[in-house]
Amino acid sequence: MLIDFFLHLKSAKLPVSTKEFLTLLEALQKHVAGHSIDEFYFLSRACLVKDETNYDRFDQAFGQYFKGVEKIPGLEGEIPEEWLRFMTQKHLTPEEKAKLQALGWDKLMEEFKKRMQEQKKRHAGGSKWIGTGGSSPFGAHGYHPEGIRIGPESAGNRTAVKVWENREYRNLDDTVELGTRNIKVALRRLRRFAREGSAEELDLDGTISSTARNAGWLDILMRPERHNKVKVLLFLDIGGSMDDHIKLCEELFSAAKTEFKHLEYFYFHNCVYDHVWRDNRRRHSERFPLWDVMHKYGNDYKLILVGDATMSPYEILQPGGSVEYMNEETGAAWLRRLLDAYPHAAWLNPEPERLWPYRHSISIIGNIMGNRMFPLTLEGLERAMRLLSK
Repeated sequence: MLIDFFLHLKSAKLPVSTKEFLTLLEALQKHVAGHSIDEFYFLSRACLVKDETNYDRFDQAFGQYFKGVEKIPGLEGEIPEEWLRFMTQKHLTPEEKAKLQALGWDKLMEEFKKRMQEQKKRHAGGSKWIGTGGSSPFGAHGYHPEGIRIGPESAGNRTAVKVWENREYRNLDDTVELGTRNIKVALRRLRRFAREGSAEELDLDGTISSTARNAGWLDILMRPERHNKVKVLLFLDIGGSMDDHIKLCEELFSAAKTEFKHLEYFYFHNCVYDHVWRDNRRRHSERFPLWDVMHKYGNDYKLILVGDATMSPYEILQPGGSVEYMNEETGAAWLRRLLDAYPHAAWLNPEPERLWPYRHSISIIGNIMGNRMFPLTLEGLERAMRLLSK
């Protein structure tokens, strides 16, 4: 049908080309326009007509060809498969949610082992077995105040205390072009300048003085370039609920790499445990033991942790509480070791400060940090940098 439409335009002496027609087809394939004839009219005119003097001729040809047509055949919408899948998700009233009881860590793990041994088939919409769309503590796409998510997609409730899946994270982009310089300005409060290294910069004042003392004979003096000598150790929470804050964290990361010459960074997920990593694509094969990090970088480094601190309290307080693996020691123990190694430390939280009292895990980490948690806002950044500058 559209080929005939293209030939009809050619017969009406409109200067349309094959390349422009292919652009129209590509736009339709990517659903730039809907199914109505009006939307197709504006799209086809934008793709096919190069000169506005041909608009009238295009309108006449378009009207002749599509007379009486209300929608474009063959462009009928399809309901996405994931929409159909999530229709099975069980929607509970607040009263029904309140009746569901959290099992506690030990009971939850014990019940999960029993279900794994007993269950023989798939279940959906139930309250006991490992399945989908129900109120069982085990499965995916359902609701429970404390459970184990099994599967690649979350229902969005963020109440899982353990996740059985192969999770992939993306590295933060350190080349993001900032829309504002305000983050850089805030970070500049953390500065301690020194001239170190080879003499590569012209010492203008020294050259003038030396030349004057040398009876006018030019005596050029050089000096090391002035650098910020502050050393920063940056730990970045990645994945899960932090996906909501990727843009803000990329801006912070990019600004930090610009402002601090001595910057070392590592990634973690939710809470710091016995290892961290630099590249999310190789985080399972290239891990850095936290002990090695603390021994390699001295206590003259300023420690900055960036994360929303939003997780199950078990992830902080319980051995094996990590959503990804069975950690032998608690996240709280490793976090305290970090603070002992780096007395100048701050936690930057991208979650709005007004929500902090409603997140138990934020209160726990805030107490461990000794109330050195700041919102990832310009005002919060300035407060954090003033603290670290002391």
